[in-house]
Amino acid sequence: MNKLTVKDVPVTGKRVLVRVDFNVPLDEATGALMDDTRIRASLPTINYLTSQAARVILCSHLGRPKGKVVEKLRLGIVGQRLSQLLGQPVAVATDCVGAGVEKAVAELGAGEVLLLENVRFHPEEEANDDSFARALSRLADIYVNDAFGASHRAHASIVGITKYLPSVAGLLVVKEVQTLEGILYRPSRPFAALLGGAKISDKVAMMENIADKVDLLLIGGGMAAIFLKARSHEIGRSLVELDMLSTAGGLMAKMAGNSARLMLPVDVLVAEETSRARATAVPVDSIPQNSRIVDIGPQTIEAFSRELKKCHTVFWNGPMGIYEAGFAEGTRSMANLLAGLKANTIIGGGSTAEVVAQIKLSDKMSFVSTGGGASLRFLSGQTLPGIEALLSRRVPSSAVK
Repeated sequence: MNKLTVKDVPVTGKRVLVRVDFNVPLDEATGALMDDTRIRASLPTINYLTSQAARVILCSHLGRPKGKVVEKLRLGIVGQRLSQLLGQPVAVATDCVGAGVEKAVAELGAGEVLLLENVRFHPEEEANDDSFARALSRLADIYVNDAFGASHRAHASIVGITKYLPSVAGLLVVKEVQTLEGILYRPSRPFAALLGGAKISDKVAMMENIADKVDLLLIGGGMAAIFLKARSHEIGRSLVELDMLSTAGGLMAKMAGNSARLMLPVDVLVAEETSRARATAVPVDSIPQNSRIVDIGPQTIEAFSRELKKCHTVFWNGPMGIYEAGFAEGTRSMANLLAGLKANTIIGGGSTAEVVAQIKLSDKMSFVSTGGGASLRFLSGQTLPGIEALLSRRVPSSAVK
């Protein structure tokens, strides 16, 4: 990684604004915090700054309030959990810009932490408004991006603010980038990518980029249907992006021309409705017209497992079935398998990371990314605006005073 990091610049006594990704899942009924993985992921950066007597200002979004104040998306509950994890009080501001916030920052002592209110309560955030970015920058002397999961967004607190402050990478961003660079350019082989989820459009750029880098590409989840259809299989009422049919066919042709192997399901779980009681396993050449694919089948689980056990690097993004509707056997089987491998296992963020956390296997994986969309974009070979905007190593650290 060719960017300056928080450890490359003097931070003692400085006001340091850290963009974190505290977009944590909340229980819809109670508002309770369901998973603190993303909060824990930024602890190394926060702890480093407090240990260096910096005055730490944290900035994050939560949910999609669409530029309005939404009470259930306030960051108070996040601040409470962060305080417990840090073992010190964390003040939560009533806004993220303005005179009141500037006063709260001015009162911060060395090693103290202030969490700003949800930055997406302001429509200017997602619009990357210059005035809003400048208002955020007035709070600090240095900007640190530790929100890898939001770094594919050109928002004010991600990109705009870097015009006004010396801007460096946090320790989580460094770890994310180095891990993903490792599997792109220096994987221990055999290297497999296990991909699922509903839509191929979300992952096609990444698949095209890694097609000549992996040794094995395994496709499950709803997106398997488009590949099966491209091979002239009946897929019943399975939801597919028909405009991606030729893309799927082209990807298979590309892989047929190199040394990598493509594995599709040999059997699937199908159901007329999303009801487990009526789901049955059938070979992929016997999918009923009135059913839809809801999970990979037992023979596929066995086949995928057999091949993955041979691999030294595995990247996984996307559940193997409609996990939220209870079709979880394929996903759980893959998670348990990867957790037991003596291999470099990387979970590609998003819903996959949430599933792994839910079944308490996160600590059994080599690395769990905090960025679903960001990790996919990185692996597709595209730049992340939030990373590109940071100071490069060719800029001497003495330039940051």
